[in-house]
Parts: sequence; C-alpha cells; structure tokens
Amino acid sequence: MPAARPRIDLKSAQVGALQLALRTRDLAEWRAQLQDAWGDVGAAFDGEALSLDVSELPAGQALDWPALVATLRQWHLCPVAVAGSGALSDEERAQARAAGLALVDGVPVAPPAAAPTPLASPAPTVLAPSPTMVIDRPLRSGQQVYARDADLIVLGLVSHGAEVIADGHIHVYGALRGRAIAGAKGRTDARIFAHSLEAELLAVAGTFRTSEKPLPAEVLAKPAQVRLVATADGERLVFEPLKF
Repeated sequence: MPAARPRIDLKSAQVGALQLALRTRDLAEWRAQLQDAWGDVGAAFDGEALSLDVSELPAGQALDWPALVATLRQWHLCPVAVAGSGALSDEERAQARAAGLALVDGVPVAPPAAAPTPLASPAPTVLAPSPTMVIDRPLRSGQQVYARDADLIVLGLVSHGAEVIADGHIHVYGALRGRAIAGAKGRTDARIFAHSLEAELLAVAGTFRTSEKPLPAEVLAKPAQVRLVATADGERLVFEPLKF
C-alpha cells in the first residue's frame, strides 16, 4: 500500500512583526526619512517582518506599492501586511494585494454614545500593574525575545545580533549591545533602560536610531534611558544618563 500522505493543518497564528507608520505619499520624501532614521541602505535590519500602518496616510496621488516594497527591502526589512487598510480606496487595496501584502483593516470604530445617566460620585480608579516578562539569562547573537502586551526585564547582557522587543518598557540590567524595540504597538510613553547603553538599534513606538549615528558620549557605555519626545518637527528619541 502507498504511504499515507502527511496531513496539512491550517491554524490561526500570531507572528511578531515590526510596525512602521506611513504618513506621506511622496516616496522620495519617505525615502529621505528612512535615511535620516536608519542611515544609508545597508544591514540596519536582518529580514524582520514589517507591517505598514496606513491609518494616518493622507489622501492624494496613488502610491507606487511595488516601489515602496522594494525600498523597504533595501533596508533588509520584509513587508508582509498593511494595517489600517480600511482607510485605503478599493483600488489601492487591490494594488497593495498585488504587491504581495496582506490587508488588515484595524481601523478603530468609535462606540455609540451611551444614554445619559444620573450623576453619581466617581468610583476610585485602580490601575492594574503592567504585566512583566523577566529573562534571567544573557541573550546571545541571533536570539530574540518579545514581551507581548508587557514590559521586559533582562537580567544580563544583550549581545550584538540579539533582539529584545516589548509592547511596554525594556529594562536591561547589563550591557545592551543588540537591538531594543520598546512600545512596539505604538505606546509612545514606553522607555528603554540599560545599565550600559551600546545598542545597534533603538526604537520607541516606531521611531528608530541605528548605530550609523553614534550615541552621545554622555550615555555611550553608561547607565542611560531612551525615551520619545514630541518636537515642532515631529517625534525624536532623547538619550539621558541615569545617575544613582
């Protein structure tokens, strides 16, 4: 009798991916922004999956989706999906699909207004503690840890080529030499703390900085924190020494 064929199982799964907000239709301007954030085309990334958030994309000329995808691949990113695709026209959605991107609507809908109720004394607000993932070992090159909907604490070294990702804050009680991505789902108040800041890449809520731009001397290889601040020109990362 012929051997039985292996069964094919199709199941729902969650795959970790970086997310990048697309807020301009001018690809030349967008490419310049990529260069400002990550330096010249090169190995800033290592084939990480990427979701493009277009929920804030203004109306205007049609996007050249194949050119957009090709540009991201020059930075060694692998675009796989478009988030907030409900904001696109039917034609643009079809073009994004033709470029090999999956569509995820992800556009929040405001709930209906509740009927007025009699005023009452407000109940005290109790804040639930943020979940935390603790890694009690050093992370070697090639290893990746993602703290989904949580903060991340690493009790040791994060080596060159290792990657730590958290939807909340990241704390590294050792040298941070690899990549650290905090606020991965867009949390702008997320921060990165390191006992010795030497990272290859730092990101908070989609704003990146790579080793192409050296860290300021006052934080390089020293205890420091990284956070996001709003300026007149947009958001940027700031680096502050930690003094004990």
